[in-house]
Amino acid sequence: MYEKDILESRDAIGGTWDLFRYPGIRSDSDMPTFGYGFKPWTHRTSIAGGPLIVDYLRQTVSQYGLARHIRLGHRVVSAEFSSATGRWTVTARHSGSRRRTTFTARFLFLGTGMYDHDAGFTPEFTGIEDYAGTVVHPQHWPADLDYTGKHVVVIGSGATAVTLVPSMARTAGHVTMLQRSPGYVLSLPAHDALANLLRNLIGHRRAHRIVRRKNIMVTRGVYRASRRLPGPVRRLLIADVRRRLPRHFDVDTHFTPRYDPWDQRLCVVPDGDLFEAITAGRASVATDHIDRFTRTGIRLRSGQELTADVVVTATGLTMSPFGKIRLSVDGRETRPSDTTAFKAMMLSGVPNLVFALGYTNLSWTLKIDLVCEHFCRLLDHMDAHGYDTVEPVLDDPAVARVPYLDLNSNYVLRSIGDFPRAGTSGPWTVEMAYERDVQRLREGPAEDSALRFTAVRQAPPGPPPRPVPPGPLPAPGRAAR
Repeated sequence: MYEKDILESRDAIGGTWDLFRYPGIRSDSDMPTFGYGFKPWTHRTSIAGGPLIVDYLRQTVSQYGLARHIRLGHRVVSAEFSSATGRWTVTARHSGSRRRTTFTARFLFLGTGMYDHDAGFTPEFTGIEDYAGTVVHPQHWPADLDYTGKHVVVIGSGATAVTLVPSMARTAGHVTMLQRSPGYVLSLPAHDALANLLRNLIGHRRAHRIVRRKNIMVTRGVYRASRRLPGPVRRLLIADVRRRLPRHFDVDTHFTPRYDPWDQRLCVVPDGDLFEAITAGRASVATDHIDRFTRTGIRLRSGQELTADVVVTATGLTMSPFGKIRLSVDGRETRPSDTTAFKAMMLSGVPNLVFALGYTNLSWTLKIDLVCEHFCRLLDHMDAHGYDTVEPVLDDPAVARVPYLDLNSNYVLRSIGDFPRAGTSGPWTVEMAYERDVQRLREGPAEDSALRFTAVRQAPPGPPPRPVPPGPLPAPGRAAR
């Protein structure tokens, strides 16, 4: 093993789960698969709240002795690779100051995630300057916001909105979810009865392996059915919504999307809490376009006006590749959009760099686990053969370049052009299929005809080896190896 520095831009462990503080913040994937493969999720809640996830991450850091390697408050601003030395020079800015620190690394691992932690996405709303109430984006939730007994409008229909509405409705006077068009919403139990039974019978670790496989199979089965038989799956999803709402509720208008299942992410609501809030009259749904903000709320194109003391703009996140780090190779800037992803974990033309971007149709962490496994096998292969650098090279004219993601959600369409491209065949494809990635990343060889391995004999020696316990990389983070 080698000395590691894990550079974390935030001042605390937890990444997204420490950043977002809005009411009800929770996972939209089951925790047995969203958690790490080597550390079982032991809480009885399967779809867990943000504080539980942060606690799990911090336990992992403590259990595997990672704290001594993590430098909090270090935002990486640039990384420059030199072919002459076979080394990266990484520059990080300290939070709260202009002071910068430089690190030298053999390999660069980018665990930055997909989203910009500085700012979410808010459209320009006509008349918002006239509004006398409070406007807040979920990414920047004020700790002192009191909405007790107040009228709240949540703009949006994605995962954040369907989480906020039932949570705020518990104490607000009324909450309205305002959407331009509906999305698919699926109710799942917050507690996995089988998982909890197995934990009691055979223990956490053995139960974890079984439940993890079961959840992967179920989630993949739903996704494949959605793509192969969109009509029947669509009818089943909408029928479930009808079953959970009052007979008079207009499901056709508010919960019947115009697109097929999984053209966009499917929103999960634990124990049907959104539908319970609507049925109880504490929440409602308005499907319309915004005409303008008024002094007391929002006027819709239909002429209806929604009175609001608080407006929450759950209008999406901003995608940003690799934490906005400026990459360069031998003095030439490398734009991610000019590169093609190799095995969805390396960049064409960029040596000694691995990145981790997870699944959009399955638990994010499942992909990260596989990428890290393959990365370790690649390092072992290089060490065994005396290689210092490895670089993916796309020289096959038959491989066309396509967007990295094939979702048509607005947040994806706005920013996917800034990301690396995917290829149409071979190791250049981006697989959103766990079983295919297992074959490619866990079972497939480290060598590939598209990889160029070299030995840089004049490279300075690396740090002396020392044993380091294995463990995960917190997200977001940048690890230098």
